[in-house]
Amino acid sequence: MKNRMEIEKKRVAGVSVIAAFFLTGFKLVIGLLTGSLGLLSEALHSGLDLVAAVITWFSVRISDTPPDKNHHYGHGKIENFSALIETFLLLITCAWIIYEAIHRLMSGDTKIDVNIFSYIVVLTSITVDIARSRALYRVARKYNSQALEADALHFSTDIWSSAVVLLGLILAQFEFYFADSIAALAVALIVLGVSWRLGKKAADMLLDRTPAPLVAQIESLLNQAQGILRYHDLRVRTSGAENFIEVTIHVQPGLTLDAAHEISHQIEKQIVLALPRSYVHVHIEPDEHLPEIVAEEIV
Repeated sequence: MKNRMEIEKKRVAGVSVIAAFFLTGFKLVIGLLTGSLGLLSEALHSGLDLVAAVITWFSVRISDTPPDKNHHYGHGKIENFSALIETFLLLITCAWIIYEAIHRLMSGDTKIDVNIFSYIVVLTSITVDIARSRALYRVARKYNSQALEADALHFSTDIWSSAVVLLGLILAQFEFYFADSIAALAVALIVLGVSWRLGKKAADMLLDRTPAPLVAQIESLLNQAQGILRYHDLRVRTSGAENFIEVTIHVQPGLTLDAAHEISHQIEKQIVLALPRSYVHVHIEPDEHLPEIVAEEIV
């Protein structure tokens, strides 16, 4: 199962790198030939896409490496770190696009040469981005990969930014040349929105912010579990695609060690079935504060 997951994640990340390399070169050549800021901003955007895709490709290769003596919780955080780097790259893109667009609008130097290749490169970009964002989303959701999800979100917004550039080219065809610079500014605003969402999620993961949806799901399972009188000190942290869960439960006093262990085992099993790739630690206490029984198991 894990080997299949690693192969699928590496494959989709590798295809994304190839697509980003192709689109970057195509947009750059046509952008330079036409002088379109919209296309050049898209070329720079795709260039950073390429860097981000390469980072993602490396991160998914490393993130599934088993825990070692220096990384007891595995290497999943590399995916979160990768997403944060991608956020900074997107912000750099925005800064350049906004500066260049405002400069052109203020100077009045907005004229561009629109030709058939301008339309071909944008339509090709939209088609490729639709295909790779769908593939990335599918694998990201299947294996709970934040690095792939970041790439998928990134490329899905590329579709909208390319559509904005396409509109700018159409208006420029009718000599509304300023529309190209306006389109570039719109691209920058779209990228800023993506950056905020990616950066916030990556930072939350790296700072071990409590994942509220996961906590609610685990609490629901604990409330339905048999043999638990009450529970407390539920702690959840995520690292890449993996969840680390700790909880203390109270059971009837006088239970044998085997009976207490069976209760903890069933809880762990239910949580892992609902949340694959979870590591669960259950601490058991008798409800009347008799000598405690500790049962723990890593699933």
